[in-house]
Amino acid sequence: MSNAPLAITMGEPAGVGPELIAKLWQQRDEVSLPFCFYIGMASALPDVIPVIKIEKPSDALGVFDKALPVMETTSSGSFTLGAPSPSSGKSVIEAIDQAVALCRSGDAGGMVTAPIHKAVLYEAGFSSPGHTEYLASLCCMSSDSSVMMLAVEGLRVVPVTVHMSIKDVPRYLTVDKIVHTASVTAADLRDRFGISHPRLAIAALNPHAGEGGTMGMEEATHITPAIWQLQDMGIDAQGPYPADTLFHEDARATYDAVICMYHDQALIPLKTLDFWGGVNITLGLPIIRTSPDHGTAHTIAGKGIARTDSMLAAIRMADRMAKSNKGTAP
Repeated sequence: MSNAPLAITMGEPAGVGPELIAKLWQQRDEVSLPFCFYIGMASALPDVIPVIKIEKPSDALGVFDKALPVMETTSSGSFTLGAPSPSSGKSVIEAIDQAVALCRSGDAGGMVTAPIHKAVLYEAGFSSPGHTEYLASLCCMSSDSSVMMLAVEGLRVVPVTVHMSIKDVPRYLTVDKIVHTASVTAADLRDRFGISHPRLAIAALNPHAGEGGTMGMEEATHITPAIWQLQDMGIDAQGPYPADTLFHEDARATYDAVICMYHDQALIPLKTLDFWGGVNITLGLPIIRTSPDHGTAHTIAGKGIARTDSMLAAIRMADRMAKSNKGTAP
C-alpha cells in the first residue's frame, strides 16, 4: 500500500487539464481531494490559485492546504489557450517522464495524466503511437503489454481491440490476445482493486453469441477456447455472453469486469451509464496510472465551463488503487 501523494501531469497546456487541476484544488475540502501534486509548467495554471514549488513529492503534504504543490519541469515553452502547439511539447513529455520515475521509485503513489494532444507532440519529437504505449516503454515493457480499462461506478469494461476499424476486429482477435487481456485484468483486479477472486464476463463478438455458428464462428474458434484456457489458469471467466444481455443492472451484479471484443461494445454501455464520470485505467504496468475519459477540449479551455467530473474520478480511482496496491514497482 502507498500513502505517497499522487502525481498529476500537466497534459496539453493549451487544453483544459491545468484548469481542471486548479479547480479541483480550489474545491479540495468540498470534494475530499486526495493529496496530490502537479508536474508541469506553473505558468499553465490559472493565476487565481496559489502555488508552491516543491523539490520532492513528500513536500506536497505540508503545503497542500495552503497552495497547489508544483514540481516545475525544466523544459519550458510558450502556449496559447485553445491553440495546441509543439512549442510546449518538451515540457509535456518531461512531466510524463518525471511522473513515471517518481511512481517507479515509490515517491508517488500513482499518476493521473491530463490529456495530451498527440498531433502536436509528434511535431515535438514524440515517437510513440500514444500515451499508453509511451508509458509502457518508460517501464521497459513492450507496447502491447498493457491493457486499457474504462470504469464508472458499477461497471468496468476492458476492450480486447481498441482503436481499429470494425471490419478489422475479427482478423485481429486471437486466443492469445483474449487470454492476455483477461489475465492482466484479473491480476490487477486482485492486486490493485482488492478483489480476491475476480469474476470476468467475456462478451461474444457476434449477435446471439454467433447463434451456433450461423451468425459467425469467432465464438467457437477464438473466444470459447480462450475462456477454457483462462479457466485452466484458475481465472473465473464465463461466457461468451451476447453483449445485449450483459449490461443491465442484474447482469452487472454477477461480475467484476467485462472483457469486450471491440471499442464501442465496451464504451457505449459505460458512457450510457455515466457519460461524464468515466476513468481510463492502464492495467499491466508496474505503476498505477489513470486519466480522465476525455480529450484536451482546447476549444473550451479558459472559458471556465469544463467539467471536473472525470478528472476527479480519475484522481479518486488512482488513490483507491494506490491504497489497495499489493504490487511492487521495479
